[in-house]
Amino acid sequence: MSIIMLIIFGAAAGFLATRIMDLRTDVPTTIAIGVAGALIGGFVLQFIAMIGGLAFGFVGALVGAIFLIWVWQRYSGRS
Repeated sequence: MSIIMLIIFGAAAGFLATRIMDLRTDVPTTIAIGVAGALIGGFVLQFIAMIGGLAFGFVGALVGAIFLIWVWQRYSGRS
């Protein structure tokens, strides 16, 4: 994400977050809160996606291996 987009999203997120949490701050502090929140949230979501991706990859590998064993047993005459 470019720096300009990070600042724009950060400003919007900071504005919404300060209003939701009923915190009155000046514009630079609001932008800083939003940018910091975007960085933290981005890292957390990236970590969750990585863990989920690994788990889904393992499940896919397991299902594929079970299917391959089933096909092998079915068509090779072995039990």
